[in-house]
Amino acid sequence: MRISVGVGVKGIKKAYKGKPVLIDATFAANPGKCVGIVGSNGSGKSTLLSILAGVRKADGGDFLCEDVDLLRCPGMIPRVIGYVPQGEPLMEELTAWDNLCMCCDKRAVKKSLSDGALRLLGVDGFLKVPVRHMSGGMKKRLSIGCSVVSNPKILLLDEPSAALDPVCKENIRRYLEAYKREGGIVVMATHDAQDLELCDDCYILKDGILQAYSYDGDFHKLAEALM
Repeated sequence: MRISVGVGVKGIKKAYKGKPVLIDATFAANPGKCVGIVGSNGSGKSTLLSILAGVRKADGGDFLCEDVDLLRCPGMIPRVIGYVPQGEPLMEELTAWDNLCMCCDKRAVKKSLSDGALRLLGVDGFLKVPVRHMSGGMKKRLSIGCSVVSNPKILLLDEPSAALDPVCKENIRRYLEAYKREGGIVVMATHDAQDLELCDDCYILKDGILQAYSYDGDFHKLAEALM
């Protein structure tokens, strides 16, 4: 998976019942980079990611990739984007293997388990486990795995480390580092200081506006900027 195309998000807007949630969300990302989006609860982070994933419609703006506005060509979104929302979109009664085969080609799943993303994420260790018996970390790794087997150019992650233990966080971090090295673009909404260490660019979403923020490792200063 060698990727060489950047993306540009320009002027994304969204309102609910006349109340603006996103007024201007604008950023760009080059191949091999990770963009971190930080904001207080209810600031619109999840709304922004769901718009970029094609789950919600924007009221305005552009999402450019390969000179195509994905917001106006939603059929292209599944080809270039992997999306992992906060709640794991898994079938609880099915095993990890069955969930993977529901959303991906079996040959691609087997290859990924052998030498790809699923192996890096450690999903091969719990293939026969039903989702309802999995830990939170296993579910998160499986959710990411389902999204990346097809080698998307862009990976959208909503709070990928929330409530995970250190070992699981490290497994996900190792995979994301490998994904970036192959030219993938990561856009994540997060409150986790360790996640921000992976980010090349950081933005604060406040009062509906996305603003660039120079994160220097001082999480307390970042928290003050969000107030």
